[in-house]
Amino acid sequence: MCAINGFTWDDERLIEMMNDATRHRGPDGDGTYVNDEVSIGHRRLSIIDLSSAGRQPMANEDESAWIVFNGEIYNYESIKYELQDIGHEFKSETDTEVVIHAYEEWGYDCLERFNGMWAFGIYDKKKRLLFLSRDRFGVKPLYYQLNSKGMIFSSEIKGILVHNIERSPNEKALYEYLSFGLLDYSEETFFQGIYRLMPGEILIYDLTNKSFEKFKWYDLKSRAVIGPGPISEEDLIREIRDLFEDSVRHRMIADVPVGSCLSGGIDSSSIVCAMRKLAKDTKIKTFSMIFPGYKIDESTYIDEVVAATEAESHRFSPTTEDLMDDLYDLIRTQEEPFGSLSIYGQYKVMEMAHKNDMKVLLDGQGADELFSGYFIYYKYYLFESLLNLRIREGLKVAKTVNYNMKDLLIFPAASLLSMIGFSSRLFKIYLSKHTKHLNAVHLSGPTEILSERGFDLNRALYSNLTRDGLPQLLRYEDKNSMRWSIEARVPFLDYRLVELVSSLPSHFKIRDGVTKYIFRKAIRGLVPDRIVGRRDKIGFATPDGEWMASDELVGFAKDIFISQQFRSRTYWKQEEVMKLLEDHEAGRRNHCEMLWRLINAELWLRILIEKTDIVNDKEKQL
Repeated sequence: MCAINGFTWDDERLIEMMNDATRHRGPDGDGTYVNDEVSIGHRRLSIIDLSSAGRQPMANEDESAWIVFNGEIYNYESIKYELQDIGHEFKSETDTEVVIHAYEEWGYDCLERFNGMWAFGIYDKKKRLLFLSRDRFGVKPLYYQLNSKGMIFSSEIKGILVHNIERSPNEKALYEYLSFGLLDYSEETFFQGIYRLMPGEILIYDLTNKSFEKFKWYDLKSRAVIGPGPISEEDLIREIRDLFEDSVRHRMIADVPVGSCLSGGIDSSSIVCAMRKLAKDTKIKTFSMIFPGYKIDESTYIDEVVAATEAESHRFSPTTEDLMDDLYDLIRTQEEPFGSLSIYGQYKVMEMAHKNDMKVLLDGQGADELFSGYFIYYKYYLFESLLNLRIREGLKVAKTVNYNMKDLLIFPAASLLSMIGFSSRLFKIYLSKHTKHLNAVHLSGPTEILSERGFDLNRALYSNLTRDGLPQLLRYEDKNSMRWSIEARVPFLDYRLVELVSSLPSHFKIRDGVTKYIFRKAIRGLVPDRIVGRRDKIGFATPDGEWMASDELVGFAKDIFISQQFRSRTYWKQEEVMKLLEDHEAGRRNHCEMLWRLINAELWLRILIEKTDIVNDKEKQL
């Protein structure tokens, strides 16, 4: 796990500066390769083959192709054997060397053979091109910018900002975040002119004429694996269990200790229990966040999993004081605004793992979007059942759903209006009622996302997996883990498991009012029954509401909102923002989410765009 950096001209000092800016992603070593066409750099976090043979940039035998690689290819050994049979020679035990030889042998089609997470850049001397690739679901990030000199790419936006480029906010992204909380759903970042390569995409940059092309090499929609004819539920349960355990086994491959995050929910608990089954004699370290005395505390569930697996449990309870101490670093870490304070818990869990000398953690990202774990999915399944005249199933779900009638009516009305072309009017009404504090003049609304979900559970899951849910969670995960030099691996996003489950009818995901139906069946006997039977959903949640109502954060918010910088922005109306804060402080309305977006946006503008910070009401240059 590493940082990759590069650009399409020669400048040794500049590529070293990019490496320095991304040092936290790879503190174990660095390297550069520079010629008159390209400069590429690498920071290394040693996970597989800890020797100097794993140093990057790495070349093939005749040095006609060079690679900088970030990620893991879990099936690299089987691919290596195949390449050796063809005649390729290897100098290391790394998966990186397998990637460069696979490209040499199969070109862009090599991607289809990889099971893993990655972002890499290959410089092909013979063809005079740069080949950039990102894994199927975007577990590993890759950013780029195009300008008159050529192209710049990096694992983090920080690497690109080392260059002498103008820092300007992308107002469209900023307004969509402030109004709807939208994040990471398109190639556009919050920085004008800086883009992300999307999940499952390739970018080819032609060094001869400074042109590029970009295209999808992977699309989940075309990868259904259920063939003709019915499959018995028993066989399906067995196949999901086998694939899940095999995915965990692959993600335990490392030359350093491997631990796991543990929230006490179904997803992380199943990973820890699978790790215990697969590595009976290994001491497993788990890392958890707890909040004794709060409703969101999951200590008793964590205790049960720890007892069942004999894991070594590490726990932390962050406070508002901790949050205030870490807030500026958290914003710099994430590089772009984020949805809520809940990701601070993940940040602290990764810090705790780092302090305990861990380099690899497994985590449960993707399970909810795959198996339908969030309560919001009940809406889609309810309307799908009713529209398809599955009245009995619909009634069972309706009894489980606690949404009020207003919410149930708004959802289909909004989706239907979006699909038949009345979306602009719909969002103008929404904006006038819910965003009086914003000057959202450039905003049209996320109509495309609403319409692609429709009234179908599997369509909604596909949208969340590929666009408007999982991508932002993976961004949080990558930035929080790599801030502390931790490689986070996500077993639920093994493409074999994702393709199988995505192709299943929706009744295997929600049934009789129970979410994650088929997965609960698959892990029975592996995970304690009390965990399997959980019906609530918490995860690594933090007490956002209580924190936002605390004297520390209310006072902090007031200082921001009355500042000259905040008042001078064209994005919001300062008087209306103060009314939101007053309502929230008095307990009349809960504006926690909206207030956080305003705070986050202002601090992001100061720290990442204007390069200033606030300490004790004084500005300092970063």
